[in-house]
Amino acid sequence: MDLEHVWPLYGLRLVTPRLELRPLRDDDLPGLVDAALSGVHDRARMPFGVPWTDAEPAVMARSMAQYHWKMRAEVTRDSWGVGFAVLRDRTPIGVQELHARRFATRKTIDSGSWLSLAHQGQGLGTEMRAALLLFAFDQLGASWAESSAAAWNEASLAVSAKLGYQRNGVTRSQTRADEVVDEVRVRLRRDDFVRPSWNLVTEGAAAAIEQLHQVG
Repeated sequence: MDLEHVWPLYGLRLVTPRLELRPLRDDDLPGLVDAALSGVHDRARMPFGVPWTDAEPAVMARSMAQYHWKMRAEVTRDSWGVGFAVLRDRTPIGVQELHARRFATRKTIDSGSWLSLAHQGQGLGTEMRAALLLFAFDQLGASWAESSAAAWNEASLAVSAKLGYQRNGVTRSQTRADEVVDEVRVRLRRDDFVRPSWNLVTEGAAAAIEQLHQVG
């Protein structure tokens, strides 16, 4: 028996013209830590609700591993999160996350992501989110997708707008200990999704979806 039989999510692959997304394995962690340490955002502003990029390198590495191990351990039929390692030319360059609560009834997914600075400004953020949405809407059976970004984070909000998301309110979010920002919520109905011109190639989707539906 191989690892994909033990944990079928590991057999899932989402392939776009330039990227591969796959549920994060331990072997991906060193490359993702390197990508994060190379820079994810302007240090003067924190785009994340949890300021994980402020940590010292060794602490960041351990925290990233613990976060993804915890997400993996807490997958149930009622509530789950999957962190996809995003690879370009087989090199990890970021993470795209997929989350759901009471998916069987809500049919709603939430997403979050990060991408190393060296790979920003090339449309890859849009491409990786579009891959996630194609999988969620066409194979997982989602009806809605939700996300959020700091009000100043025009790049993230532009990706959402490009894919068809509509703004859905503003809340206050604390990022750093001394920093509170407006956070813009966005949501997307499946019929309003602005689909890309390319087709998503998937592997292992049926077994991965069955695991999400059946896991205890």
